[in-house]
Amino acid sequence: MASVLVLFGTDEGQTAKVAARIEDVLVDRDHDVRTVDVDALPDDLRAAAFDAVLVGSSIHVGAHHSGVREFVRANAEALNARPTGFFQLSLSSAVDDPERRAEAAEYVDDLLDATGWHPDRIGLFGGALRYSKYGFLKRLLLKRIARDATGDVDTSRDYEYTDWDEVEGFAADFAGFVENRLDGGGSGTGGDAHR
Repeated sequence: MASVLVLFGTDEGQTAKVAARIEDVLVDRDHDVRTVDVDALPDDLRAAAFDAVLVGSSIHVGAHHSGVREFVRANAEALNARPTGFFQLSLSSAVDDPERRAEAAEYVDDLLDATGWHPDRIGLFGGALRYSKYGFLKRLLLKRIARDATGDVDTSRDYEYTDWDEVEGFAADFAGFVENRLDGGGSGTGGDAHR
């Protein structure tokens, strides 16, 4: 059994839903999981206190959640010293367009280049459009983005693009990786990312 931190940053709650589903998979595999919203991060919480860490963030208008970027930057050394994974939710991952998928991967690369972190596993998931939670200007902006990405521009409803089987598969893969590493089956960290 490993102690696992699942830290996430969310804007409208979809990343929180994904983090909760990941927690369920890890708990089912008998891991001790602490799931934390970066916006409610205790001052004394450090990545070094856990055997493994998963970090998740939504993408909004091309940027990761600022609290996630700050946490990764502040904890990069500890993150690189243990099994870690990163998951990201975006509209770019919600479609089968190779150009958009490449754009989602670039968001991850930019974060990793800026922080020096090298997660062992990476998951790119479709997020959600929560038109009901957006103000007027944000609704217009995201409607324009959605027109090109998904075509879902009916602002009278919300849309969810997350593939829950993919999320559960990612969580199970990460759990297996952690179990193997902590049992002495692996060597080194980082650089073994799955996209």
